[in-house]
Amino acid sequence: MEMTTVCYRPEGLSQLEAQTNFSKQELQILYRGFKNECPSGVVNEETFKHIYAQFFPHGDVSMYAHYLFNAFDTTNNGSIKFKDFVMGLSILLRGTLREKLEWTFHLYDINKDGYINREVRLGSKSVYSVEYEVFVLSQCDLVCSQEMTEIVRAIYDMMGKFTYPAIKGDVPQQHVDAFFRKMDKNKDGVVTLEEFIIACQEDETMMSSMQLFENVM
Repeated sequence: MEMTTVCYRPEGLSQLEAQTNFSKQELQILYRGFKNECPSGVVNEETFKHIYAQFFPHGDVSMYAHYLFNAFDTTNNGSIKFKDFVMGLSILLRGTLREKLEWTFHLYDINKDGYINREVRLGSKSVYSVEYEVFVLSQCDLVCSQEMTEIVRAIYDMMGKFTYPAIKGDVPQQHVDAFFRKMDKNKDGVVTLEEFIIACQEDETMMSSMQLFENVM
């Protein structure tokens, strides 16, 4: 499943240390783990999905992992190098609040036009477990639209079908409608980055979720 390319060697750790919020020792630990999963030093989307699926064995991670992969693949070349990985991870774990919110907004801005549009396209039916209610709210109480509907359903698919109690297929759409009413401050049918940031800053649950992984390393 790994890309058959010439082994990639990352930039010097000193340079990455200056560009991220990780120490050299932390970067060494991260690099060993990255190389263990991706010996070539480069990971493609298929491999990324395979790795991510291990965290959600009862669900279908393919769509959410696709969006997440694109967020890390900042050069849009279909692969993630170690630098791409640690730059994104640095923001998520050690970045400022605004940096985290900007990264999250770009994750959900699927077509990368700088807006989240109001148009909605329903996807396949999915369900999720009550245990993940807080997770879904913290991850999805962000931006809502056709893009957001796809993201919400991708998260529900990722959570898996082996859940109790199962919810009706229109519940994701209800969440999306409520989230959009909250985010679209001027009611113009799109959610901008600034609207997104302001709405998140006003939400205590969202602010708490932003701090969950600050002490992971």
